[in-house]
Amino acid sequence: MNPQAKLVFTISLLLGTTITISSNHWVMAWTGLEINTLAILPLISKSHHPRAIEAATKYFLVQAAASALVLFSSMTNAWHTGQWDITQLTHPVSCLILTSAIAMKLGLVPFHFWFPEVLQGSPLTTGLLLSTIMKLPPMALLFMTSPSLNPTLLTTMAILSTALGGWMGLNQTQTRKILAFSSISHLGWMAIIVIYNPKLTLLNFYLYALMTSTVFLTLNSIKALKLSTLMTTWTKAPALNTMLLLTLLSLAGLPPLTGFLPKWLIIQELTKQDMAPAATIISLLSLLGLFFYLRLAYCATITLP
Repeated sequence: MNPQAKLVFTISLLLGTTITISSNHWVMAWTGLEINTLAILPLISKSHHPRAIEAATKYFLVQAAASALVLFSSMTNAWHTGQWDITQLTHPVSCLILTSAIAMKLGLVPFHFWFPEVLQGSPLTTGLLLSTIMKLPPMALLFMTSPSLNPTLLTTMAILSTALGGWMGLNQTQTRKILAFSSISHLGWMAIIVIYNPKLTLLNFYLYALMTSTVFLTLNSIKALKLSTLMTTWTKAPALNTMLLLTLLSLAGLPPLTGFLPKWLIIQELTKQDMAPAATIISLLSLLGLFFYLRLAYCATITLP
């Protein structure tokens, strides 16, 4: 890709994200989301492979539908209350539509089908952007509207996301698809706590973004797109693979590592909110994810004869 074009798309990505995060008006937030979507499309389809074009098309259709729902939800709220302020979302139907729209943008279950396919069709560097920076604007909207959102719907989607993220990642051999299901699973943890303690959602997101960036950049460096390729990389870069092992175990949420901290705090907060059954269910479901993280970690550190 032309360096000037790449620079324009990167600046547009940062601009779109900044506009959405810093806006108080729904139309400005929607504008930022649209700039983001249009800026990432050329980066997804830059290889001109049919799978990349398909991924870009799927991404465009889903994000356009979600943005339309965001606009529809804000217009419905403005029609009934006369308010265009993001924090003044009070109409129940608008809240329901917005919850669905943000879930679609993020890739929460049952709106998750697009995410593994899009990630599989994108290069690893674009996959990194899709899993981190592109999740930031919807996450900011979720944070700002958290008092208005429907708790039952969000909790149900969160538990289903953790379950499906873990379950569907079990039989994958493509590293990008495994990371996509890992992302869906982590989003479940973020969505379940956002109403009760939004700051914990942000902490979880920042730590997840940091760890998943490490995994993506390491996989990009060793050019490992499949588990079979990953199994042959230990001898080439032992230090890098050791770091990958520790990062994967941290993503899995094993106690001595950083990834355990947000999960521990979320379980603590849910218990305080008399949601001990939900905390127990989501903790048990995250064990499914632990299995495929351990498998990835084993493949990364195995030495073939």
